[in-house]
Amino acid sequence: MYDSQNQTLPFSFGKTITALPPGGYSGFKQYDRIGWWWFNFIEGFYKRSDARNTVIQCPSKYLTDSKFKNNILCGNYGVNRSICKSSDDRQAHREEFIGKPLSSTEIPKPGETLLVADSGYAMISWWHVTDTLPPPAALNKNIIEDTAYIPGLKINNNRKNLSLLPCQEQDAIDGRHPNKTVNVGFADGHISRTKAEDLFVEKTDDGYKNKIPLWVPK
Repeated sequence: MYDSQNQTLPFSFGKTITALPPGGYSGFKQYDRIGWWWFNFIEGFYKRSDARNTVIQCPSKYLTDSKFKNNILCGNYGVNRSICKSSDDRQAHREEFIGKPLSSTEIPKPGETLLVADSGYAMISWWHVTDTLPPPAALNKNIIEDTAYIPGLKINNNRKNLSLLPCQEQDAIDGRHPNKTVNVGFADGHISRTKAEDLFVEKTDDGYKNKIPLWVPK
């Protein structure tokens, strides 16, 4: 396992390594950051399930624009940035998602904490599943990482023209799997088919409901 050998889970994105990742850089430089993504770090630690490499590619991926359809970073799976942190960020006010990734021993309830899920982009956070962000936080569709979403989540209807691209709308709003369910991998290694709405983080008077431990370990 990656965690046992490296004492942490992989970065969601890291640009501190100068060597090319296996197979070269992913994405398109006009949209995506150039560096190592989480699936580059775990290369060799997982068994490819078939020729389509469904460990990192969702067989039900559906995007209507060819350049995004062929982009491995879009419309497949996203890792939770509260666990698999990134080395830096393009936007301000995102310090909680930057730094050293957590180890499994730093996750108090790994069976209840999301590690990876069906997503609009290769990394996702609780910011993408709430309709009330903590100020001054904001999502911007001009930053492609901000277009991450859980397919079928009801609040995605409100993100049209704000932080979704037109080619993402059907996947984001109608869902990717029957009955608007999504595949979720948890930090303890188990996988569950979950209703998209069960991943929603609701703003309350004294904080956020469903944020801890589902999206943020503690």
